[in-house]
This record gives sequence, C-alpha cells and structure tokens, in this order.
Amino acid sequence: MRVYLIRHAKTVGNALNRYIGCTDSPLCEEGIASAKAAGGDSALKSVIVTPLMRTQQTARILFPNAEQCIVSGLSEMDFGDFEDRSADDMANDSAYRAWVDGGCMSRCPNGESIASFTERILASFWQCVRAAESAGESSRLVFVVHGGVIMALLSAAGRPKKGFYDWYLPNCACVQADTATDSATGEAYLENIAVKGKVEI
Repeated sequence: MRVYLIRHAKTVGNALNRYIGCTDSPLCEEGIASAKAAGGDSALKSVIVTPLMRTQQTARILFPNAEQCIVSGLSEMDFGDFEDRSADDMANDSAYRAWVDGGCMSRCPNGESIASFTERILASFWQCVRAAESAGESSRLVFVVHGGVIMALLSAAGRPKKGFYDWYLPNCACVQADTATDSATGEAYLENIAVKGKVEI
C-alpha cells in the first residue's frame, strides 16, 4: 500500500518557537497561506487526521471534500511540563536543560519519552494500515499528522534506517512511502521513501 504522510501547516505555536505537542494550537495566517499553496486533491475521499485542530485545518484546505478520520493514537508527542513554552522560556529550567543535554530522548516531566511516543505511533499507524487493507482500500492511505509523528514512524519503520532527527521536515512537507513485509521475520516496514516539496498524491 502507498501511504502519504503530510505534516500540518505552520501554527501560532510554531511561529513562537514553542514546544507544541498536545497543546491545541491553530494554524497561523502564514500556515493557512502555505497550505493553500501546497497542492492537495479535491477528489480525495478520506484522510486520517488527529484530534488536534492543526491537522484538521490543514486537511480541510488540502482535501476539502475528504471525510476526516480522527485517530487519537497519532497525536503529537506530549511534552508534559515543557508544553507551550520556548527554549528561551526554559533557559534556566534545570529539568529542561537535563532533557536537552540527553538528546531529548528521556521522558519529559509529566509527558512522554521518544521511545514511548514511538511505540504509540507504530501501533496506531499499522492499525490504520491493517484496517484499510481489511476494507479493501489497498491503493493509498493519506495522513495529515505532526512532525514528530512522521519522525517517529520513519526512524522506527523506514528502510534504509535513519535516526529520529534525520527525518525532521518543514510544515506542509509530504512523504510518500510503500508498506512492505520482511519475508524472513514478518516485520512490517516502509520502503521507497520520498520527500516531496508539494502535496501530490
């Protein structure tokens, strides 16, 4: 199955350089304009989004006639005590400095770690794929999600392997990939990964 992973357009929180995970930040004017210029497909019938408005707003612009399927398990990483704060705001926060010094890999206070976040994303993504296959919708699956979601998914399931931060993408970027299964291990993975400048599906 071919899948398309689209990062939502720029939000008010993004513009302020804040950690916006579970915070429900809307698109800013620049984000709305960039989504309108990004492409899309008015004929698409369905698109997978998260409960957070930034994915739904972006999907509505890119795919105005598509039914939105909300999958809570694909929500962005919960940054806990760091939510809706910028690095400058937390320059003297010892917990934040320790988190950054550790490569941002440990659990955020009252939030998630990259490991637990990635586990959640993998489970939800493959559940969506299996559901589509069972319904006979095996040609393509379109997701409008979050930057961290795409980073987690591709770093864990993408081949060839790359690190989490190697998959950082700008707002409105689109990744095309194909699902596959390792014949020896039965492990599902993503191959033929291509990053597109426009949303072309």
